[in-house]
Amino acid sequence: MSPKSHHPERHTVERLGWIRAAMLGANDGIVSTASLIIGVAFAGALQSEILLTGIAGLVAGAMSMAAGEYVSVSSQADAEAAELTAEAREIATNPLAEHAELAAIYRQRGLNPDTANKVAEELMRHDALGAHARDELGLSEELAARPMQAALSSAAAFSLGAALPLLVVLLFPSGALPGAVASAALAALALLGAAGAKAGGAPLRPAIIRVLGWGALAMAVTALIGRIAGIIV
Repeated sequence: MSPKSHHPERHTVERLGWIRAAMLGANDGIVSTASLIIGVAFAGALQSEILLTGIAGLVAGAMSMAAGEYVSVSSQADAEAAELTAEAREIATNPLAEHAELAAIYRQRGLNPDTANKVAEELMRHDALGAHARDELGLSEELAARPMQAALSSAAAFSLGAALPLLVVLLFPSGALPGAVASAALAALALLGAAGAKAGGAPLRPAIIRVLGWGALAMAVTALIGRIAGIIV
């Protein structure tokens, strides 16, 4: 039986960036908007006021998520670019030292000295900066920082998550809103946790418990604050 010429493998590492951004955005959209709606509902707001509050929360939250992700990932991209510039300068000015550094990395990974030197030599000849970026700095094209992608993913995910509590506001009377919004939000969080764990190849149960626990706590705290504010005001 001849060996297969092509052995496709599925890895999740190249998806970790957008999975993280999408999960964070959707989770924040559900939790923050649901909590906001529950809080003002417990304070005695009218249904139209609750809806307006939820819409404002969606818009503000999506823009905040986009800006935060863009700034954060841009800083990461700037740092990566600076590292690559410095590494390129070192390769140009002291290639022998950089060759020795690369060979030492391969020896530490288990290659014998002769093989390590040969591999370092060939990689330095083929793509010196790429080899150092990957094996010395831990940078790769798959994991490179992409600010705009992260910003748009987070904003879109937040908006989709926040749309669920708003839909519940449109479908249920104001008296039933706290329970209906909380139930819908917790169900969505459980599905979100399961989807994120499956996409990342992680266990389902811990992921679901995490998002449910923090989501329930956030909604309970805002409900309590809304109740107190409604009594005081």
